Amino acid sequence: MKHLIKHVTRYRYAAPVNYSIQTLRLTPRRDDHQHALRWQIQTPGEIQPQVDAYGNVIHTLTLHRTHSEIEIHAVGQVDIHPLAQGHVGDEDERLPVYIYGVPTALTQCDDTIRDFCRYVAPRGMHTPDDVLRLSAAIRERVAYTPGLNDAPMTAAQVLAAGRGGSQDHTHLLLACVRAFGTPARYVSGYWHVAGDEAANHGWADVWLARHGWVSVDVSHACFASDGHCRLAVARDYESASPVRWLHGAAAALSMDVSVQVQTNH
Repeated sequence: MKHLIKHVTRYRYAAPVNYSIQTLRLTPRRDDHQHALRWQIQTPGEIQPQVDAYGNVIHTLTLHRTHSEIEIHAVGQVDIHPLAQGHVGDEDERLPVYIYGVPTALTQCDDTIRDFCRYVAPRGMHTPDDVLRLSAAIRERVAYTPGLNDAPMTAAQVLAAGRGGSQDHTHLLLACVRAFGTPARYVSGYWHVAGDEAANHGWADVWLARHGWVSVDVSHACFASDGHCRLAVARDYESASPVRWLHGAAAALSMDVSVQVQTNH
């Protein structure tokens, strides 16, 4: 399925700044099942491309002039094929898989999470159905509240709050899966199915010994497929976010994001 994607991000500062640096992860990954037919990123300044340790294409945007807002456009067409039970396929791995089994500050596992995991999946994570069952249990326990990602919560905070956005759902799944000793990684990208508005979205890839990477969307309790466009993967959202501020008074920002997707076969 071909997806025509238009993503516009607008940041506004509370007061003008003279200098800012941003890392952009806005280029679709080239995986076995997806590739960009055309893609362009438009920014108010020059951008320098590179590939990070996770294999993501990133751009660094640096502005050296006084500005009070930044508008970034990512536009193009991506061809995405369906995934059988979320199986992503082989990739050019730049890091050993076990790296994705190491917890981060946002995906630490506590006793409450361990108890939840033992109840939902007493035999651990071995098959795609095990991963989907855990995702459904998280979705039932933590109500999906789209747009509730302004302040990142840890996995333990998400479980205690009982509600969260896709970022929160995914961090909780990562904590659970890693508690079983199973590697898993965060995926950032776009989600769109007919009849629903497109959105920035987060989901997870889980490494299963006999299956490889299996991609699952906790917020919709389903395997990821041709409605999911992958931009970046990492150990958690902090290293996979579409835009990350490195300098420029990020705390004083307001943000508007618009994602539009049109599909055709």
